[in-house]
Order: sequence, then C-alpha cells, then structure tokens
Amino acid sequence: MFLGLVSITPDETPETTLTISAMLNDADKTATAMAGGDPITVSYTVDETDPLDRKRQEKRALKRAVYALMQRLYPTEMPWGSLTGIRPTKLLRELCLRVGDEEAVRQFREVFSVRLDKLRLAATINAVQKPVIASVQPNDVDIYVGIPYCKTRCLYCSFGAEIAKKNAIAEYLPYLFRDIENGARLVRDGGYHVRATYLGGGTPTVLSAEELDALLTHFKTCYGGFGAECTVEAGRPDTITKEKLAVLRAHGVERISINPQTMSDETLRRIGRAHTAAEIKEAFAIAREMGFSSINMDLIAGLPGETVADFERTLAEIKELRPDNLTVHTLAIKRSSRLKDQLDKYPLPPRSDVETMIDMGFCAAREIGLWPYYMYRQKYQNGNLENVGYAAQSKLCVYNVDMMEETTSIIAHGAGAMTKRVFDSENRVERIPNPKDVPTYGAKLDLLDQQKRALFLR
Repeated sequence: MFLGLVSITPDETPETTLTISAMLNDADKTATAMAGGDPITVSYTVDETDPLDRKRQEKRALKRAVYALMQRLYPTEMPWGSLTGIRPTKLLRELCLRVGDEEAVRQFREVFSVRLDKLRLAATINAVQKPVIASVQPNDVDIYVGIPYCKTRCLYCSFGAEIAKKNAIAEYLPYLFRDIENGARLVRDGGYHVRATYLGGGTPTVLSAEELDALLTHFKTCYGGFGAECTVEAGRPDTITKEKLAVLRAHGVERISINPQTMSDETLRRIGRAHTAAEIKEAFAIAREMGFSSINMDLIAGLPGETVADFERTLAEIKELRPDNLTVHTLAIKRSSRLKDQLDKYPLPPRSDVETMIDMGFCAAREIGLWPYYMYRQKYQNGNLENVGYAAQSKLCVYNVDMMEETTSIIAHGAGAMTKRVFDSENRVERIPNPKDVPTYGAKLDLLDQQKRALFLR
C-alpha cells in the first residue's frame, strides 16, 4: 500500500529538495521508506482483533522507517528518536504494562531510538506519577475553566487568546457561567466526583478582583467545591494585585502560577511582555506573604536573542526565589505565531545551546529540591526537545498529571477549551472542542451541553 510522498528542503543544502516515498506492506507487516537509493524497511506486529492497535502500529512503523532513512542521509541522533507524539511518558507506561519494564526499555532504545538520557527522564517521571495515577477512581473528573484573554500577545503565542478588553470580558462571563452550570448538572446527573480544578487561559488574572470573586463564587455554588486542589494561572505579574490574590485565598485557592519565561528585561520587551523582572519578584513575594502553599514558575529555553549565559542568569534568580514548581519549556515555533512570520528579525539560539539550557534547567530544579513529574512535547520545538514540569515532594499538580497522561476525564468550560472522556479500559479518548470564537461559543452552549451529556451519560 503506497502511502505518499514527503518533500523536504534541508537547511544545509537549500538548493535541493529531498523527496521521500513511504509505503506499507500489509501482507508481511513491513514499512518501507526510500529517497531514490536503497530503501529502508522495518517490520511490525499488530493485534489483528484491535483496529486501533493496527493503525497505531502502522503509523509507528512508517515513522521508524522514515527516521532510519533520514539518519542514513543526515547522520545525527535525535533526543527522542522516531517518536513524534506529545506524550512519550504515556507510551512508556503503556508498554511497561503490556510487555514488562525490561522489554519496554528495549523498545524505547532499539525500536524507537530514544536517547538514553531521555529514556531515563521518562522512566523517572513515570515512577513519580505512579501513586497519582493509581489514585484515580472510575467516576473521577477534572474541571477546566478557560479565560481566553491576555494583557498583551507574546511573540511566540499561537493560542486563541484575545487582548483583554472590558466589554469583551463582560460579554464572555455570562456564557462561561452558563457553561459551568451545565457542567455541574452533568456531574450530578452522572454521579461523577470532582478530583481537581484548573483555571487557565490566556491569563485568568486579567479579570478584575470583582470578576474573579463572582466566577469562583459561581463555580463553587454550582459544583460544591474544587475537589482536592485548585490551580489558577495567575501568569503575568502585571495582572497580579493584592486584591486579586486575596480573592483567590478567600476561596481556598492554594496553587498559582507566576510565569516570567525569562528574567531578562530586554528579552521580555522583545517577546511582547508588559512587565519587568523586578515585577516578577514583587508578585512572587506578595503571593508568598499571602500564604499560597504552591507557586509555579514557567521558563522558556531558546527565546529569541537569548544565550546560554542569559538562561543561566535567569535560573540563578529563580533559585533565589525557590518556587515549589518549575516548568521549563523548549520554544516551539508555532505556525500561527508572529514569530513564525518574522524569524528573519528574531535570531534563535542554536539547537546545541537550547539543549544545554534544558540540561541546566534540570540541574537548577534539582538544586532547589524539585523532581521532574510531568512532561510533554510539541510540534516544531527547537532541537526536537520537550517541556518538563518539576515539583517539590507533595507539591505536584494532580491536574497536570491527569491531563498530560490522559488518565482522567476532563469537563472543560470556556471558549477554545477541550472536553475529554477517557475510556481507560479501551485506551481511547473522545474529545469535544468548544469553539474559539466567543460569540460562536455562546451560541452553541446548548448544543455543547447535549454533546457532553451524550458522551458522559451513555
């Protein structure tokens, strides 16, 4: 079965175009890739009774064949080998359950060509996650509430978030309140139990203190509470005030994020952030004084114009603050971001420097007592690397583990939010996306409610 052609223009030789053909032979269960020379062929096995497994194994075989061909043409070792998925830790966990730890490790190394240090990272995360995943009950659900607004739009951002305007938020909140009412009714009717709640965005703290209070009051009235934890992405320090933090504390919120991305004022201006490093420290100090027991900080390795020395200085300042959680992202060049259209204006650090930054992030986290506990990958990440969340013991975010490992169903509220029903016994997930456009989202609330009820009450 012929699958198709892929045309690639290598960076090293932009005057040439490489065309790769890939095909499956169902009769002998092989996948072949070629580019004018000797073909690369790999074999695979499938569970003949499981159509999903067949599709999964065929896709993996094709990727392995193409990866092996590219290694022959352009000899280099990629950190995650032929793996292209978002969740390598989930794959490793599933393989361990299916074929045992030793065989799973062998497949990661020999079949998927995953580098040893990345295999160790995935195995470490799986070990940390094990008790969290084991605690999931059959009727558990997580709740996501999305605020699709930000104060400014970052250079690298591709999310469907709008610049916050008072009239837009005033239009949005009534829709969100109705969505929450529908979700809470669904949870009651289905006999579900709320495990964890997450307020994300965008930047939820673009809401005023009064709006935040109204939202959290409405949520608790409808759902009866947040579950075992509630996390709020306070995000940008220029949206954080004592009044807003006081509202969060009054409602029992213990977990927030204050996300600098970098501690370089020059870089912050370059990427479109409307705050300084000093404001990050000030917001962090206020949050500590007000008693938040878990504060996360996000960093991005590989930002435009940044060097290894810049990232080292950022990490030094983060270590002084000693957050309870630290998430180190690798910059991803998203197709709908301003950065993608202006790469000629914003030189990016080389892959080797970004990998050094990621390693430095790991070491810095360990120095302040944080362990890797969740990880995911994105398309178009510099160096084919990953994003890793680190946490102090007992301070990890349950929602992050549930969501990234797809072990718990999620009922999502808000424009652009994604509801997911996890069918664990079938290793299957069904999704219902909310429209990103706010007026369309509002107009479809009744239809969305019907779709969610059909999915969760079947």
